[in-house]
Amino acid sequence: MWLVQSGRYLFGTAARIVTRGDHFVRNHCNGRVAPNWIIQPNSALFKSWPTLLKCQCFSSESQAEENSLVTPMMKHLMMKIKSTGPITVAEYMQEVLTNPVMGYYMHHDMLGEKGDFVTSPEISQIFGELIGVWFVSEWIASGKPEKFQLVELGPGRGTLTEDILRVFSQLSSVLSKCDISVHLVEVSPKLSEIQASILTKEKTELSENHSAYMQGITKTGLPVFWYRDLNDVPVGNSFYLAHEFFDALPIHKFQKTQKGWREILVDIDPHAPERLRFVLAPSATPTGKAFIHDKESRDHVEVCPEAGIIMQKLALNIEKNGGAALIIDYGHDGTKTDTFRGFRRHKLHEVLISPGTADLTADVDFSYLRRMTQGRVATLGPIKQQEFLKNMGIDFRLQVLLKNVSDAVTRGQLLQSYEMLMDLDKMGGRFHFFAVLRQCRFAASDQRTTQNSSTTVAGFDELLLK
Repeated sequence: MWLVQSGRYLFGTAARIVTRGDHFVRNHCNGRVAPNWIIQPNSALFKSWPTLLKCQCFSSESQAEENSLVTPMMKHLMMKIKSTGPITVAEYMQEVLTNPVMGYYMHHDMLGEKGDFVTSPEISQIFGELIGVWFVSEWIASGKPEKFQLVELGPGRGTLTEDILRVFSQLSSVLSKCDISVHLVEVSPKLSEIQASILTKEKTELSENHSAYMQGITKTGLPVFWYRDLNDVPVGNSFYLAHEFFDALPIHKFQKTQKGWREILVDIDPHAPERLRFVLAPSATPTGKAFIHDKESRDHVEVCPEAGIIMQKLALNIEKNGGAALIIDYGHDGTKTDTFRGFRRHKLHEVLISPGTADLTADVDFSYLRRMTQGRVATLGPIKQQEFLKNMGIDFRLQVLLKNVSDAVTRGQLLQSYEMLMDLDKMGGRFHFFAVLRQCRFAASDQRTTQNSSTTVAGFDELLLK
């Protein structure tokens, strides 16, 4: 059985890479593609179209019942493919996750034990508190500007924002002269309602004439706004947060062949018309020509153009208006190959089965994010979550909490959550932190004009507790 490590934390069963026929489809551990992956196409409908990838992606231990389920999203995708031909993996992900009517994110509460996966903020309040401390530290290092906005991309249930705002409230004496507003970029109506219930006492729906679609006042007294697109968020001195956001953005997948790079597409299986399959485009696609460079040494590459566009926007605003960005996700620094996978009910789920019922995700390529800043800003990381949280003083914070707790059950829960966050075999090693800062943040000391400026960056350097 092939064991697969992933960023999402799974409850219970181990995952396995499955086979079709008598062939292993791939060895995920080293990213190599088996020679028998590529065969001749059998589809009469698309003779000039793709070479078939005889592969089946991740599956949970038992999916016999799910495999026979033709979801509304599956019907929608099949009609689309019959009309226009095979679609890219990016198109597939975008439809499955964010289709306004049937998209997975639009109507599901996928977080927590009853959802499909859990995240670090759901594990322990300490995680969010330390993120809050990081933003305050960067605000101080940038000279304590009189105004900033906290912008979170994909806030989940709002738990992380809630923990950060609690820190802001506890440090009100430090932030008293600063005008702070909260801006949440969220496409899911379901999740935005949950966020509002957690963060505010009441909220107001806004008309289409406003850039935001909802607003309110947080329980700590700060104005909060919701947007469907980052472009709608006001520009200004901004601290951006993206926790498990980039991993869900649509990716294009490419395979190196004897004829050069070919994009992987999604098609209908002619032998099983209620199933989908992966195929290879017959020739190079414009996306491949634009994003695969000649020196690429890997034989399989995943590219996320949308992530690049977002990074360019963040870098431009930080360069011009100040602020910083903290990106937290599972990923790599330009080394991994095939990482596309699905999650349902805390188990790995085959990505082409029952679309619309499971989360789809791929590891973030931090080297690509770094390149997309185009040198406008400085970047730090990626570093492992364990290192970042330790530098931020998680051990000190844990001891403070333990001293204030007497019952054994709560102490055990604190220790268990600490282990989950810090263990290198769990979240501590799977998640990485990546920071985007202004270039002047690292200017020579004799060129710095701000009294509070420092070249030390909390989390990426050890935080000195006084």
